Amino acid sequence: MVALLTLSFGAAVGLMFLTLGCALPVYNKYWPLFVLFFYILCPIPYCISQRVADNLDGGSSACKELAVFLTTGIVVSAFGLPVILARAEAIAWGACALVLTGNTVIFATILGFFVVFGSNDDFSW
Repeated sequence: MVALLTLSFGAAVGLMFLTLGCALPVYNKYWPLFVLFFYILCPIPYCISQRVADNLDGGSSACKELAVFLTTGIVVSAFGLPVILARAEAIAWGACALVLTGNTVIFATILGFFVVFGSNDDFSW
């Protein structure tokens, strides 16, 4: 119960930073909201590899390694997009900092979700 409350609070704080980076009157540009696609895409490779690689014995498989690689690419892209937007002067650097802070909190929340609920055998997708 406490873990679920902590994860939901973390998600709310991360989305608050993202929203502040877009909606504050100083910034007032909504381009950083495109990182929401990365938040949605991030857990998909891992979930697919868990379903496919459940039947395989052993600690590591090519499917799991590919999922980690794809997830890493998605996370790096989520951190790179605000920086590229700020370098192109599409958003301000302050908005970039708020979005990067939100990214850190959201991805820590996603990682926490898989740490808390991923080891329980009763919980499955």
